[in-house]
Amino acid sequence: MASKPGKSIIGKFAHLVYSPKGAVEGVLLDVGRKPAQIVFEKCDEQSARAFEDLKKGQKVVLKAKRLGPSPKGEAEHPVFSYIRLVSVDGIKPTARKRAKGTTFSGTVVRFNYARHGARNGVVLDTGDFVHTRPEGLVGLKIKLGDKVSADGDTPHKPA
Repeated sequence: MASKPGKSIIGKFAHLVYSPKGAVEGVLLDVGRKPAQIVFEKCDEQSARAFEDLKKGQKVVLKAKRLGPSPKGEAEHPVFSYIRLVSVDGIKPTARKRAKGTTFSGTVVRFNYARHGARNGVVLDTGDFVHTRPEGLVGLKIKLGDKVSADGDTPHKPA
């Protein structure tokens, strides 16, 4: 019997990770005491929906394959390619529809990461996601706790 590719990853849900256009492209898990980024295939809305209702701290079991180094730069944590969700708190999750957003402002509560693991935006205390390119975020020198205002659309509001 052939084994399925990838390995089981068990961790606590930290938050969703967003693409430059605001689509969910992965999740960040706390595995042990370290973060692990799980990225979905591009345009994989079905996988994204499975994670959208999760709350911080829920136990997640999934299958994923570790990705090698990116030519775009060094990752801040291990990055895995998502294969499938096994369970959330021992139960298979359900999906929900995406929320619509408008222009916004708020306080930076966490960073978002590009598929290769570099910071590419922030999530505000209002739940809104502000995308920047990684080099743009470095130039802005945004820190956790900073007040930010932005204009644009947000096709999804983080949990």
